[in-house]
Amino acid sequence: MATVASRSRATAPPGPGYKWIALSNTTLGVLMATINSTILIISLPAVFRGIHVNPLHSGQTSLLLWILMGFNVATTILLVSFGRISDTYGRVKLYNLGFLVFTLGSILLFLTPGKGTAGEWELIIFRFIQGIGGAFLFANSAAILTDAFPPNERGFALGLNQIAAIGGSVIGLVVGGLLSAVDWRAIFLVNVPVGLFGTVWAYIALRELATTREAKRIDWVGNLSFALGLMGVMLGLTYSISPYKSHAMGWHNPFVITSLIVGIVLLIVFVIVENFVPDPMFHMSLFKIRAFSIGNFTSLMGAIARGGLSFMLIIWLQGVWLPLHGVSFAHTPLQAGIDTIPQMAGFLVFGPVSGRLSDRYGPRWFATIGMLVSAIGFFLLNTLPADFHYWTFAFFIFIVGAGMGLFASPNTSAIMSAVPPRYRGAASGMRATFMNAGMMLSMGIFFTMVISSLTTGLPTTITKGLSHFALPPVVIAHLAHLPPLDVLFAALLGYNPLKMLLSQTAAGRLLLAHMPKAQVATLTSPRFFPHLISHPFMDALRVVFMFAAAMTLLSAILSVFRGERFIYEEHAAGMAGTPSATPTASRLSVGSVLLALSAVWMAKDGVRPDAPPEREQQLRRSLTLLALALGHPTAAVPTWTTDDLTRIAESSDRPIASDPRSP
Repeated sequence: MATVASRSRATAPPGPGYKWIALSNTTLGVLMATINSTILIISLPAVFRGIHVNPLHSGQTSLLLWILMGFNVATTILLVSFGRISDTYGRVKLYNLGFLVFTLGSILLFLTPGKGTAGEWELIIFRFIQGIGGAFLFANSAAILTDAFPPNERGFALGLNQIAAIGGSVIGLVVGGLLSAVDWRAIFLVNVPVGLFGTVWAYIALRELATTREAKRIDWVGNLSFALGLMGVMLGLTYSISPYKSHAMGWHNPFVITSLIVGIVLLIVFVIVENFVPDPMFHMSLFKIRAFSIGNFTSLMGAIARGGLSFMLIIWLQGVWLPLHGVSFAHTPLQAGIDTIPQMAGFLVFGPVSGRLSDRYGPRWFATIGMLVSAIGFFLLNTLPADFHYWTFAFFIFIVGAGMGLFASPNTSAIMSAVPPRYRGAASGMRATFMNAGMMLSMGIFFTMVISSLTTGLPTTITKGLSHFALPPVVIAHLAHLPPLDVLFAALLGYNPLKMLLSQTAAGRLLLAHMPKAQVATLTSPRFFPHLISHPFMDALRVVFMFAAAMTLLSAILSVFRGERFIYEEHAAGMAGTPSATPTASRLSVGSVLLALSAVWMAKDGVRPDAPPEREQQLRRSLTLLALALGHPTAAVPTWTTDDLTRIAESSDRPIASDPRSP
């Protein structure tokens, strides 16, 4: 009985306010998941202190990267598969499961029992569990909203949902700074009550509006080739930024080269396979819809431009700018989160506005202008010095956030409105995969650019900076050739590697003991190391900002070609059994009006009290056709074409009004 009751509740017709329930619940789920994706960036010092790990010791760099990126890797790999499964078994049902799995992962992270390396591995595994739940949430939220909202309101609804997704990554920085000052476990505990509430609320309130597809054979070849291929690329990019033997980066590591080659080959196999299997995981035919394909490719380029931005800004603030202004390393996480609030404000202000306006005027120009505004913001960030004036910095990141807000709402609405309803789960997963993959690629590309630049400029800068101290040339040479990735993470985590390396050995402590006290105080002060690396770091950061500006500019150019407003309607497609997309507004010709009048004339006896039900229904359809022909579409009845009218007219022995052969 309980099963029958729950099933009837899930499929019961929604009330007039259901769309707002769907919007608020899916926005809560996406917000929670995206906050979690960045909350660790700013909380890492507290986490490593809590599990008693020194992140600068040998072998810790790779584990640190997986703690940061494990959630996004798991989410990106599983998104499309979960979207495809949701189309078969129900979007709401699997969305609810995502809330539950995510909450379970948060509880496990909060209870992490291990210390040292064991604690790191536990964090990585539990973050993967969170990522599985996040994949269910991301794969279904946009599809649930598209089902719940009419076409003229989807831009606003999907815009708010996307602002929550993008803004959540910024909010995570602030929340992480606040909670890490209390206790490192609090950054995971905060998800638990929200997740439990969201799980219960989604189970009670959400309804399955979409018609689930018939369960067919799972595309195992497609699923495995996609998951393994994407994993190979992610592994290669992750380890490419780690030092390998005497090299500052891992591009000489056979494991990196092999992972990338195997990953790319498997992804090529995946694309080929998906064009031939009867029920593919990734519907390649959807890319024939211009609004869908251009929307996803512009989203990919936008994600590549902004994905690593938060990380770079946090390293800049937490490792360089704040220490230079006398903020202690104990308070830099919270202050860095607060300092990035203007970027979030730009998202929140312009996202909903853009969504509303794109519902009325179409998405093309709002998405295009959004990317252009972001490109301007990245170019302006490129002009800042290492020790900038804060309000100038705040205005520039506000511009970047405003541009991304302008872009996100109309672009998501254009993608989801252009696909057939029965493919919305898969399309939502594909859209989120493009975005998440872009953000992962962004991390790898940004780090590669920064570390490549630091490899050239950092040794000379450190050698010149330390030459003023009473240090042996051998020690200076050793310190000058520290791995750039270690230097970056030292800046992020608030460590002074010069002080640590000199004080952790007996020889180093002896060396410090024989140096003048004034030099020791300067060398180990909180400001010396940030000041020392600031100039080469800014040179590297400018390369990143110009790359991001170029990507957003290319995205804006591509966005121009997405076409006018385009919304899928299943009318003739439903009759033919194949997908078809048509513009929303179409007015039939004068000949069609005459044909509609003929159809009404043929069915006029349907008004008689004794008319059979079939005749009465034919009259109703004929009147609806006439309304459509006159330019007054009726949403409750499917649209018929001129061919349909002709077929009906020809089935009667009465003459067709528009036929010139008629007497």
